[in-house]
Amino acid sequence: MRRGPSLIGAAATTAVVVGTAGAVSGHQQAKQQQKAQQQQAAIDQQQQMADMQAQQAQLAAQQQQLAQQQAAMAQPPAAPAPAPAPAPAPAAAPANDPMAQLQQLATMKQQGLLTDEEFAAAKAKLLGT
Repeated sequence: MRRGPSLIGAAATTAVVVGTAGAVSGHQQAKQQQKAQQQQAAIDQQQQMADMQAQQAQLAAQQQQLAQQQAAMAQPPAAPAPAPAPAPAPAAAPANDPMAQLQQLATMKQQGLLTDEEFAAAKAKLLGT
């Protein structure tokens, strides 16, 4: 009558199971590590591409700025703006029209060209008082 596996047989079976489990676990760890390395390589490659694109954009901006500077230097200097036309002289009031002269004095006072005292003196002189 047989009772079951011997002690050595049980130990051998346990060793096979443990060895197989260790091999499977080691294989899974290796696959996970390889996958992580591939992901990191992809991230590194994307970062390098982004860095290169940023450098290209910066270089393009510098080239554009240089081209604008060269174009500005190549253009002839702009002619100075013409001097504004002198303000037309106010219509000459007839020398004997005191109302027109009084209005002209009032306008000069409003523009700040005459003080109150100067206005009063000119008005008195004009009116003969």
